[in-house]
Amino acid sequence: MGTIDRGFKSWAERTSLAIRAELGITVLDPLDPLQLARFLEVDVCTPHGIPGLPQAICTQLLDCDPWGWSAISLLLPNGHGLLIYNPRNSKGRRASDITHELAHFLLDHKPATLILSTDGSLAMRTFDEKQEGEANWLAWSLLLPRDALLRARRDGRTVPQIAKSYQVTEALATFRINVSGVDFQLQARKKRRTS
Repeated sequence: MGTIDRGFKSWAERTSLAIRAELGITVLDPLDPLQLARFLEVDVCTPHGIPGLPQAICTQLLDCDPWGWSAISLLLPNGHGLLIYNPRNSKGRRASDITHELAHFLLDHKPATLILSTDGSLAMRTFDEKQEGEANWLAWSLLLPRDALLRARRDGRTVPQIAKSYQVTEALATFRINVSGVDFQLQARKKRRTS
């Protein structure tokens, strides 16, 4: 995440609150990634929902190597967005995967390039570390805004309670609590009161 420009993290926090307001949800509500997709007019499906995708590819993606991928987004020739996600991941992980891909659309990132071998059996894509870091930060700010974490921790809620309430993984809740500094802020506030 070292490639994120100065000021981007604060921008992402403010933007997450603005997007939530446009969706009609408060900072205390869990974000439904599919609601955000509809708002952005991005179609979302699993590999089974792709017309004409050979069963052998579905089997490879979902049965042979289900842990080798999470989600991918594409800009179709008609200008519409398409997001394909791995349904084998947990609900909390899918929320992060889908919101990450939607963040690419929100940030107007240049789509990754797919490179196929001549027989079509191998696919690789380009990787832009800065874009991936930005998409992560915005997605995670959307799912767990700092203001929500501050209130939850002030109310004494645990990581598992926060993760369940916001429908994310405990790992993401822990990460966001740590990087947002909300526990440090609350401890400093408590120290000032007792001094």
